[in-house]
Amino acid sequence: MPHTPRLEEIGAFRLSPLPEIHFGRQTLERLPALIARHGRRILLVTGRRSFVGSPRWPELQAALAEQGVSWQHVSVAGEPSPRLVDEVVAAHRGAGIDVVVAIGGGSALDAGKAVAGLLHTGTSVMDHLEGVGRGLPYPGPAAPLIAVPTTAGTGSEATRNAVLSERGPEGFKKSFRDDRLMARVALVDPNLLAGCPADQLAANGMDAFTQLLESYVSANASPLTDALAWSGMQAFCQGFWTALDGDARHADEGYPGIAYASLMSGITLAQAGLGSVHGLASPLGAFFPAPHGVVCGTLLAEATAVNIAALHERGQAPEALAKYARVGRLLGDSPDLDDPQACNALVATLRDWTRRLEMPRLGAFGMQESDLPRVVANSRGGSMKTNPLVLSDDELTALLASRL
Repeated sequence: MPHTPRLEEIGAFRLSPLPEIHFGRQTLERLPALIARHGRRILLVTGRRSFVGSPRWPELQAALAEQGVSWQHVSVAGEPSPRLVDEVVAAHRGAGIDVVVAIGGGSALDAGKAVAGLLHTGTSVMDHLEGVGRGLPYPGPAAPLIAVPTTAGTGSEATRNAVLSERGPEGFKKSFRDDRLMARVALVDPNLLAGCPADQLAANGMDAFTQLLESYVSANASPLTDALAWSGMQAFCQGFWTALDGDARHADEGYPGIAYASLMSGITLAQAGLGSVHGLASPLGAFFPAPHGVVCGTLLAEATAVNIAALHERGQAPEALAKYARVGRLLGDSPDLDDPQACNALVATLRDWTRRLEMPRLGAFGMQESDLPRVVANSRGGSMKTNPLVLSDDELTALLASRL
């Protein structure tokens, strides 16, 4: 029988605001009415191709016209930079925008979130960007934001931070973060995943699963986030390989599972934090042209192995080891494994996924052994702080070297 926590075992935790969530097939049809609830002048922030190149784009335009809604449109190509956000804000700040609607992958949603946050403040995003900004408090208010993901990976529709990037030797990947940046509405329609390329589904899916696993074992996890992360991992297991490997009809059956997993990963990361994979992903994504989901996919197995080994050796956070074991039993569908066996099975399964998905090594993006110290030195941000234990520079270096 599963262990039921006694009341005194449940510690204090904080629940940040969440959006109003609409989940399910065909929920995109509700979007025009949801927009009209917030105003008549909207700024649409989309990705460059996937949504605006689909039949849903003219359908949405016609539906907005029927509602008497006027719109301006901005497309985002690639990961948004602080300069892009400030330019969009400057171009639209005087337009009387009532609501920002972000439709696309994580980049479009993060850009829309940052723009919504600054339309009314008159400040630059560099005033508030963590770590590299001017350290000024965010004054608010944010414009209402409606977030509509067309990929299943980042969970940005349910997070309170916008990730912005500058690539290059002096690059960075940092968050503009505040509870007031949370979307008012998150509309998650699994049908929007149709036509997503397999390599993008794979990378996005590994991002979502990494977020679920890291938030599950996070030092800030709570019974609430555990329950949501667990349900997300269950849904991921039911949907991911079906969506990836099936023909068109069967792939469609997997979309709700991975869309739900991604949504739960956004909620849990916002509430519990992440871990070493995301701590390393920040400098890797800043210094090299490595897509975030690919970084998660290529590091997750080895990061999990390093965490488990360090937890065993130091006798720390036994609850995290028990959670790793529980996930190992879930992924392997092996309920009879004891905890050490299940932890080994988890690492073996994740390594098998890395091979099956043909996740590239870091060297494919130009990283060399001489880059290891610089990446490690820049990995000690917020995500690393909620890893279940503090990893040494040597452990992080070995982790990265194993995927070089």
